Amino acid sequence: MTAYVIGKITLTSASTLTGLVITLVLGLIGFPGVRLTFPGAATLVWVAVLGLLATISIGVTVGSLIPNPRFFPLVMFPFGAIVAVSGIFYPIAHLAGWLQAVGQLFPVYWLGLGMRAALLPPGLASVELDGSWRLPYVLLVLVVWSVIGLVAAPAVLRRMARRESGSRVAARRERAMLRAT
Repeated sequence: MTAYVIGKITLTSASTLTGLVITLVLGLIGFPGVRLTFPGAATLVWVAVLGLLATISIGVTVGSLIPNPRFFPLVMFPFGAIVAVSGIFYPIAHLAGWLQAVGQLFPVYWLGLGMRAALLPPGLASVELDGSWRLPYVLLVLVVWSVIGLVAAPAVLRRMARRESGSRVAARRERAMLRAT
């Protein structure tokens, strides 16, 4: 199961990083105010790597807990709420204090903060909660979430796999193939 989690992280990271590079190039061309300096590029790399480790491993864990793909929309609603209070689409400072605290519990806020630190001019840090990019906290929170996800995902997947027999997996695959055709 550990190899599966590592493979899933690698595959998803490769496709996500490809999209990130394309978006970054188009953003640098299309928005002259956005600049990527060497320290910004270094920050972008470590934030992206840790952010992918944190979010993908947690996603694998949550995904393995879903008994049926039809329940997927029910799982997406809480994730949408997390993104809504994470400060990705608007400054988190405009939210109520308790929503700011909730938003900062999850890696999405810290991933966004790290990306803003990498791509935006230093003067824009003044609109953040503490008036700074708080990169040490970004590093700490993303490392903690990465460790939690990398420890939890294989354990949850092993537990899930023990409950599944080969015949049940084959029957489910057969039903899926019949629906697809």
